[in-house]
Amino acid sequence: MDKQELITIIGPTASGKTSLAAALAARLDTEIISGDSRQVYRGMDIGTGKDLADYVVEGQQIPYHLIDIRDAGEKYNVFEYQHDFHRAFAEIRAKGKLPILCGGTGMYIEAVLKGYKLLDVPQNPELRESLKGKSLAELEQLLASYKKLHNKTDVDSAQRAIRAIEIEEYYRTESPEQNEYAPIRSLIIGVNIDRELRREKISRRLRARLDEGMVDEVRRILASGVKPEDLIYYGLEYKYLTLYVTGVLSYVEMVSQLEIAIHQFAKRQMTWFRGMERRGFTIHWIDAQLPLPEKVQQIIDLIQ
Repeated sequence: MDKQELITIIGPTASGKTSLAAALAARLDTEIISGDSRQVYRGMDIGTGKDLADYVVEGQQIPYHLIDIRDAGEKYNVFEYQHDFHRAFAEIRAKGKLPILCGGTGMYIEAVLKGYKLLDVPQNPELRESLKGKSLAELEQLLASYKKLHNKTDVDSAQRAIRAIEIEEYYRTESPEQNEYAPIRSLIIGVNIDRELRREKISRRLRARLDEGMVDEVRRILASGVKPEDLIYYGLEYKYLTLYVTGVLSYVEMVSQLEIAIHQFAKRQMTWFRGMERRGFTIHWIDAQLPLPEKVQQIIDLIQ
């Protein structure tokens, strides 16, 4: 355990990584840092899949960090995440514990593991104006022309794509030094879920969340004063449910388009994680279908 400063658990959406991280945290008597770009928002619970019940293991509450730290409607980014992560990381390490980082936002996770020096990128009104009216497909094509590291997994709305281009343009002229923080020695565990099983779980989970009141959650957020375009910015569930609630899509269209978007998102997540391996990370893949105690034991064996 002395060799590692952190355990990182990654995997696509619906792979069961949160319950695995919580079970491992209970076994190691430690705490979890979320690596999810949307679970930082208060009130966005069902749509982001916080599944806070997963953080209770045999009656024991597992402490977690970087969930519910911003209000819905705010724009949070990898620069802020990196600094928030390091505060939580230092706090857990100061207790003599081995923190667990768990999430599916590849860029956030890679940024903290590598210690990238990131810049707090301001808005560029002229650039935004020039990109206004372009389709998401056109924006994605433009974004693909940049060579720099950027999280393309979460770019599923025009606003997010424009923000991603804005960041890349800023980095062209304001290139930072390579590192702000030291890279972190982490054992990285990947939860490997069969593609067809993943698709089945995503579809089942989407319907369960709709039954749990995800539409009402979106209505509640809009009623609190968050503008529809600001909720659409978050993509996936919040994009398509807002389009339904505001009358742009029918219920059937919303469910169909959202389901396709989540499947595409999970595929992009796996593409990112495979890219991490090409960029020099060692990921120990564990079969998602193994019983939970077996998965935990495999990780314990790797730590030791």
